[in-house]
Amino acid sequence: MSLLPFLSSKLSLLPRLISPTTTALSPSPSPLPLHIRLRLLLLQPLNVLAALLISPYWLLSTRYTVTYIPTRHGSCRCLIFLPRGARQGLAPLHIDVHGGGWVGGFAEQDARWCGVLSDRAGAVVVSVGYRIAPAHIYPAAHDDVADILTYLIAHARDFGADATLLTVGGSSVGGGLALCAAQTQVPLAYVGFCPALDFRVSPGEKSKPVGFPRTDPLKCLLPLFDVYAGEERAKHLEDAKLHPILAGKDVVPRDVLVVGAEIDVLLAEQVDFVKRLKREVGDESERRIEIVIVEGAFHGFMELPSFILEKERVEIFERSIAFIKEAHKKAGYEIDKKR
Repeated sequence: MSLLPFLSSKLSLLPRLISPTTTALSPSPSPLPLHIRLRLLLLQPLNVLAALLISPYWLLSTRYTVTYIPTRHGSCRCLIFLPRGARQGLAPLHIDVHGGGWVGGFAEQDARWCGVLSDRAGAVVVSVGYRIAPAHIYPAAHDDVADILTYLIAHARDFGADATLLTVGGSSVGGGLALCAAQTQVPLAYVGFCPALDFRVSPGEKSKPVGFPRTDPLKCLLPLFDVYAGEERAKHLEDAKLHPILAGKDVVPRDVLVVGAEIDVLLAEQVDFVKRLKREVGDESERRIEIVIVEGAFHGFMELPSFILEKERVEIFERSIAFIKEAHKKAGYEIDKKR
C-alpha cells in the first residue's frame, strides 16, 4: 500500500474517534439533554485511550483495507481482512461487529482478532462499523449491521468469499448486534465475546456478579449507555431484534459459542441465553451450544493490550478459531486442504 492511501485509511477513523465531542457540541439533535452532552465529553478521553491502548494492532498495520458498504441510510466504514498466502477457491466469510456501549467504539478495536482469525481460518473477515447514539437511536445500528450483512452475502464473491461459509460474531453490544442480524441471514456459527443480549432493563439495573467493584468506575456513564435503547424499551419488550436473548433456536446460527467474563454485569444474561438455547436444541446432536466463562476477567478484556490477561485472551482466540474451523468443516470446507 502506498503512503497516501495508507494515511487516508488511518485518518478516516478520526471522525468516529472524536464523535463524542462533536456530538456533544453539535446543536443537533436539539432535544439532547445537557447531562447527556456532558457525559459525552467525559467519554471522549476514554475513546481516545482505548484507541491508543490497542494502537500496536492497527495504527501502523497494513493488514486490512478500508471500504464503505452501502446501507439504506448511507454507507458505513468497514475493514476488510484478506487471508495471507496462496489459496484455492473462495474463502469463508466472517462478519465481526465491534462494541462500544452504543455510543463509542470503532472497527479497529477488533483488528487483532480479525487478523488472527483471517490467517488461521483462511477467512475473509469484515469488521463492520455502524451509526451510534445519541445521534442515532434504535433501530439505527441494527439496520446498518443487517444491511451490511445482506450486502456482503450478495457480494461475497467480489471479496473472494463464499457466502455459504458465513460465520458472525462480535464484542459487547456488537455481539448482540451480530446475533440480531443473524436472525434473518442464519450463518453457520456465532462467536460472541462478552455479548450484550438483554436490554429489557437499563445498564444500571443489571445484577452485579461476585467480585464486581462496590463502586462502578463507569457509573456516571451508565445513562449514556442507555440512550440507544432506553426510549424504545417499553415498545419492544418481546422483540428478539432488540433483545437477542429472546431469539429461538431456529433463528440463531447452528453453532453458538459465548465467551463470558467472570466479573461482568452481562454474565447472567449470557448464561441464561445459553441454558435456554440448550434446552430448546435438546437432542439435535449436530448443533453446538457452548459458553466459556473466563475466571478473573472483566467486560471488554478481549480488546485490551497484550500486557493484560494475555494468556486468557490467547486461549480464547485458540478456542474460538477451532470452533469456527469446525463449523467450516461440517459445511465441507477444510483450510488445510485448500493450501
